[in-house]
Amino acid sequence: MKQLVESKRFEHFIIALIIANAVSLGLETSPRVMEMVGPAILTFDRTVLAVFVVELLIKLIVYRLDFFRSPWRIFDLVVVGIALVPDAGAFSVLRALRIMRVLRLVSVVPSLRRVIGGLLTALPGMGSILLLLGLFFYVFSVMATKLFAAAFPEWFGSIPASAYSLFQIMTLESWSMGIVRPVMDEFPWAWAFFIPFILCTTFTVLNLFIGVVVSAMQKEHEEEAASDRASIHDDQAQILEELRKLREEVRALRAD
Repeated sequence: MKQLVESKRFEHFIIALIIANAVSLGLETSPRVMEMVGPAILTFDRTVLAVFVVELLIKLIVYRLDFFRSPWRIFDLVVVGIALVPDAGAFSVLRALRIMRVLRLVSVVPSLRRVIGGLLTALPGMGSILLLLGLFFYVFSVMATKLFAAAFPEWFGSIPASAYSLFQIMTLESWSMGIVRPVMDEFPWAWAFFIPFILCTTFTVLNLFIGVVVSAMQKEHEEEAASDRASIHDDQAQILEELRKLREEVRALRAD
């Protein structure tokens, strides 16, 4: 059973099922498709879910308590467990969460696991950047409220409203024609407030996020490469040790 769940063929089979299940869950949103082949799609969905449950049971038997030491196995257990909750009554909203089964690709595909590992490694650095971004937002929100609240109460009437408007400006979504230019019609000097805000947030702080994530992923790849090199070195050392013993045996045979 351990050879089965750890084999590449079984892994590829599970990946194929996850992808096929993602397609079937998407087709369930089409009334026309459900009218034509709805029962077949629902049967396939239940079959895939049964396979996932059997897979988890096999892993529980194989790994026993070690099953819960792997965060990826726990993630699979939660995702499949959500699909097993009855979708009636108060739990009807969980029916929409069945698509989370597609996220099992993250736990199955090693390259995706490395990406998530890099993101988790970057969280401490991202926390510091979020704190810096929060300070920028608070300072500029207070300033915007004091400067523009009287003329534009819908956008800058309070600190939360100002923060939301500034967030839209930071994302560069209709920031010029939608917010800044109407404000400049009333306050021609307003560009001196919004341009520094965009420079501080969009082009500086957000790029720090990218830098931290890239650095964390680079570190993740380097650690994996170092682990691979150490494994290769151990294998080479074992081979050399066996060759040394073989030479000693050959030398002893020649002496005999």
